[in-house]
Amino acid sequence: MTAPAPARKLIGQVLKEMGEVTEGRVQEALALQRQKGGLLGEILVGMGVVSRQKLLLALGKQAGMEVVDLSRMELAHEVVAAVDPSTATVYRLVPIRREGDVLTVALADPLNAAVLDDLRFLLGCEVRGAVAPEEQVDKAIQRFYAEGFESARKAVREEAGKPGPVSVDLSKVDLTDKEAMAKSPPIVKLLNYILFQAIRDRASDIHLEPFEKEFKVRYRLDGVLYDLEAPQKALAEALISRVKVMADLDIAETRVPQDGRIELSIGGRPVDIRVSTLPTMFGESCVLRVLDRTNVSLDLTRLGLRERELKVVRALMKKPHGIVLVTGPTGSGKTTTLYSVLQEANDVAVKIITTEDPVEYDLDGIVQVQINEEIGLTYASCLRSILRQDPDVILVGEIRDLETAQIAVEASLTGHLVFSTLHTNDAPSAVTRMVDIGVEPFLLAATLEAVVAQRLVRRICPGCRVAYDPPPDVLRELQLAEDELQGKRFSLGKGCAECHHTGYRGRQALYEIMPLTERLRQLMLSGSSVDQLRTVAREEGMSTLRESGLFALFDGITTVEEVIRATLSEA
Repeated sequence: MTAPAPARKLIGQVLKEMGEVTEGRVQEALALQRQKGGLLGEILVGMGVVSRQKLLLALGKQAGMEVVDLSRMELAHEVVAAVDPSTATVYRLVPIRREGDVLTVALADPLNAAVLDDLRFLLGCEVRGAVAPEEQVDKAIQRFYAEGFESARKAVREEAGKPGPVSVDLSKVDLTDKEAMAKSPPIVKLLNYILFQAIRDRASDIHLEPFEKEFKVRYRLDGVLYDLEAPQKALAEALISRVKVMADLDIAETRVPQDGRIELSIGGRPVDIRVSTLPTMFGESCVLRVLDRTNVSLDLTRLGLRERELKVVRALMKKPHGIVLVTGPTGSGKTTTLYSVLQEANDVAVKIITTEDPVEYDLDGIVQVQINEEIGLTYASCLRSILRQDPDVILVGEIRDLETAQIAVEASLTGHLVFSTLHTNDAPSAVTRMVDIGVEPFLLAATLEAVVAQRLVRRICPGCRVAYDPPPDVLRELQLAEDELQGKRFSLGKGCAECHHTGYRGRQALYEIMPLTERLRQLMLSGSSVDQLRTVAREEGMSTLRESGLFALFDGITTVEEVIRATLSEA
């Protein structure tokens, strides 16, 4: 008869043994847990009793992992070399010793146990986990892998410069067994490299695209697509199968689109990747949307709002009720603007509920609902339930139809402040769009408080910004008079390593804010045209998108070409 496994220690007991908490503090946390629920470790962190890093170490110890101090260990290069640089960086680990066929790796996140399973498949040996302070793991990765990773990048670049695509030894890949193919070490390493490269370069999307004679890998940086080094065409199915395995999708199903999600920790920060596959003539196309919160500033003061515009937006946030619409094409930053508004409005005294498709970032203290139309959870049905949840502020991800619009109007009439998005080219067009959907003009005039239109322009890289004189034909496209250009200075980016020689680094928004004045409400009631609304809005002080672009241009933030690309002339 086998002896029963020893009982797993409670996290409070582990922390006490580590000398991090006292019995009194544990009892205090347990009392809070009985009142409000939640995990004991998280409650202790919230109380300020234990740091998150100490909690991670305790969780590793609770799971039976060895706690190691990397600063006191001599790591052999041949042991460290057992894991390649991109895998170590993506999974945030460092090998510390090898005993026979067992490799022990130090993890920064002991909760990510799936890493050990991946490594077993990748390395073909038994892998045990230990836990180390995250800053020590990061330093060890930097110390042992920085040179190796640069060498790997150089090798791939050199290989890409030769005739034909980047090569992987296909003799090691079983191209007939999809599951084995997706888990084969060369495929895992190649995808890790692609992910790490794109995330390190702050890409928003990664595109894996099979064509008749080639396989393209591209990523979108600051709104523009760039080619990565292309793997062989034969690897397309293997790479996309690997993505589907990581996203928990059906790798056998290639005839219908699929959507999934991958959660990673890169360099100590959580990265959420949304996966979308689409069947095409030459195989499945796969797009990975990278949601890296550290690359998105949810701070109103850093979005590109000028001082006067910032005051208007903050005044709108304090309205007791009404509708505020944010408009613009897909990818113009509407969600980031709304999240930044909610983040600033987020207060213990304010109940905020959002309905989104999808929920892009988790916001602490805000109730967020994921729309799922397949089971009938639409914006409209969700909004009806939200109104019974006693909210103060509601975010509707998008107004798509009359039913959703009517409930948003009803919510604002019953004392709620409603934020939502709409797809129109400018702020005045949002009024006619809402009427076209079917909202009665008198209801819209009674509830609409403001419309915010926006576009994104690339910022000039600060590391290589220089003054320059644009050619006359380019300046003519701005349609400005000679006297308006007198004394104005223009800049561009020469291109440097920091901006990948594009001359741009990061983006900011241009805004057109149209608060609803009494004159505009009267025009809405009388069914006036977009042009009439625009004319009066400008008379009432609205700056157009083109004018907002000119302010950014003359401040040396962006270039003439970006302003012309992103905005239309009012002439």
